[in-house]
Amino acid sequence: MPVVVHPTAVIEDGAELGTGVRVGPFCHVGSRVRLGDEVELISHVSVSGVTEIGARTRVFPHAALGGAPQDLKNRASDTRLVIGADCQLREGFTAHVGTDHGGGLTSIGNGCFLMANSHVAHDCKIGNGVIMANGTVMGGHCEIGDHVVISGLVAIHQFVRVGRGAMLGGGARVAGDVIPYGMAQGDRARLRGLNVVGLKRSGANRQDLLALRAAYKMLFDRARPLSENVDAVRARHGDNPRVSEILDFLTNRGKRIFCVPGVSDAGGGEEAQA
Repeated sequence: MPVVVHPTAVIEDGAELGTGVRVGPFCHVGSRVRLGDEVELISHVSVSGVTEIGARTRVFPHAALGGAPQDLKNRASDTRLVIGADCQLREGFTAHVGTDHGGGLTSIGNGCFLMANSHVAHDCKIGNGVIMANGTVMGGHCEIGDHVVISGLVAIHQFVRVGRGAMLGGGARVAGDVIPYGMAQGDRARLRGLNVVGLKRSGANRQDLLALRAAYKMLFDRARPLSENVDAVRARHGDNPRVSEILDFLTNRGKRIFCVPGVSDAGGGEEAQA
């Protein structure tokens, strides 16, 4: 398939364009950019820095990819942004390269749907199949697991982790980690239960759901510290892979702040450490 570049587009010397790439009007592609096969930049798209975009990804007007990180400490110029295959990056989407002190890489997985005016900051790691609705923003160094759904106008604090299969409700302010398969919502977001719809779509069976619901209730029992609840859940339900995934998420990074249920949402305080 031939490469098609509109006459008004600027492709700097050194840029690598795969087969079937389409670059629309008024786009700018920098000298250290690599576009995979059949990537399409629809119009008015800027791709700069050391940026790689995977095959068949479509980038919509006024997106800006690979810009310098919004970090006053960064001094490097060769940090990277890597975007996977089969993504849709909608109007006004932005993503920056990593920093020299944060690993040097911002990454977005395959099959992501990142909607208008959403932002992925420096050194963030976005998994596969992530959906981010309009106006979602995150600080640097965040980690978003596979198949997370983030509703509109969500703000995620820097360094926060969101586990696989979780869902964040519209307008949430997320200052603590969200467990895999959790559903979080609200100003200083709290857990509102499990993302049951997402679990069913991912193949969870009835036994999985029963184990997860029981584990969730035990984990956030306010009668004991979260660390003790983790041990109790592991003893009773740790043989379930999905429950084990949640427990590992809670324990494998040392002391962290987590989103937990509010008092009226199946027990728990406003925040917890494990």
